[in-house]
Amino acid sequence: MSKSSYILAIDQGTSSTRAALIDKKGVIVDQESIEFRQIYPANGWVEHDPLEIIQTVKSTIAIILKRNAIIQNDIVSCGITNQRETIVAWDKVSGKPLYNAIVWQDRRTQEICQKLADKDYTNLIQEKTGLIIDPYFSASKIQWLLEHTKDQKNLIVGTIDTWIIWNLTNKAQHVTDITNASRTMLYNIVDETWDQELLDLFKVDKSFLPKVLSNIDDFGTIHPEHFGIEIPIGGVIGDQQSASVGQLCLKKGMIKATYGTGCFVLINTDDNKIKSENKLLTTIASKLNGKKQYAVEGSIFNAGTVVQWLRDEMELFNDVSEIESLIKSSKNDITFIPAFTGLGAPYWKSDTRGTIYGITRDTSKGDIVKAALKSICFQTKDLLESLKLDLGDQMEEGMTMRVDGGMSNNNWMMQFLADILNIKVERPTNHETTVMGAAYLAGLRVGFFSSLRDIEDLWKSDRVFVPSMDADERQLMYANWKKTVNNLIGL
Repeated sequence: MSKSSYILAIDQGTSSTRAALIDKKGVIVDQESIEFRQIYPANGWVEHDPLEIIQTVKSTIAIILKRNAIIQNDIVSCGITNQRETIVAWDKVSGKPLYNAIVWQDRRTQEICQKLADKDYTNLIQEKTGLIIDPYFSASKIQWLLEHTKDQKNLIVGTIDTWIIWNLTNKAQHVTDITNASRTMLYNIVDETWDQELLDLFKVDKSFLPKVLSNIDDFGTIHPEHFGIEIPIGGVIGDQQSASVGQLCLKKGMIKATYGTGCFVLINTDDNKIKSENKLLTTIASKLNGKKQYAVEGSIFNAGTVVQWLRDEMELFNDVSEIESLIKSSKNDITFIPAFTGLGAPYWKSDTRGTIYGITRDTSKGDIVKAALKSICFQTKDLLESLKLDLGDQMEEGMTMRVDGGMSNNNWMMQFLADILNIKVERPTNHETTVMGAAYLAGLRVGFFSSLRDIEDLWKSDRVFVPSMDADERQLMYANWKKTVNNLIGL
């Protein structure tokens, strides 16, 4: 293998697509990101244009390949990670999408989900999939699409990873990986198969669905028509599991939180499939070299979207670099509940909408911005409190939570997070852990990285935030948060 060999990694997220080149030291030598449109056809509906998504994938890759004069054999493998639960249906002959992609945040299928809950399918679905009945997951979205598609002769469906692979391999591969499959609410995470009982429940024909592979596997080859070179696709994984791999949370009890469009907290439970009694999710963390690991996950629907809203809609600042100075100017405490598309775990209130409490005449921009960032930390504490109830003694005293995603760059927020959680919060030097997870898997496939142990040595700490808040102050602040949320949702 030449010294100039690289891994190509694709991170197809909710608001942007990123492509990166990674060298053998685990360093991102170059990357490119392109944002794309968010489509809101109705209240609670969120869509993407699948053709725009695949175009951003091709464009970001083409840019970094050109910029680095990449030639045949320089790139030894490609890894893909993606926004989970978002689904696409398309014609396998023409390749044309039959509708826009329905995004994980979309709430249009609330009625479908409610009917299933009313018929007492909650326990059955949780036992098989680890998931709670909610529009968040793919199954009800697929059902809705099928109900609104007349011609299903050549129809196939898939999550975003499947759509990307199918296009890059020029229709050769209709596949997904086990972590993306585990988020559809159609996949049995114990038996590792599309579950016929669930398929019948959501009226989905198995022939529409992709083949499920492990996270390190043969996902096909990027056709030379696209970039002039063939690139094998060796690793595919959903974005939150990818961030967990990128953070090297590969041992039981390790925990990470990603602050991107939403916030997602995962704790590795190894081969122990824990059924949450506190409205968290059981999911497949990874399947590597035949070994499957589970995780318990909590999902917050709106994190980075709150900052985008403050910037783009409210115009409280022009750039995120202004946030910390705005917070320093804050003199008043207010409460911001950013339920733009409902509240996720542990509330699962899809019909709740965002609100700001405690505004007075002297409420400032800084007050609102600070309350918005605090709200994401409070919601993280909600998740951690539920995790403690589910895991008991498995939640170790003095534990450390590894953080990543764009919002983890904000030092004020990370210190407040450590304070309100009363645990250490550790940020890596490489914040792009999601794209790195996919790169590590693709590299392991071809021996670019020799082993998981080899990769663990690449992880470096940037800063550890140590809690310093008084216990009484912490309890008072969190009690006020809980009281405000409970008032909003009618508890």
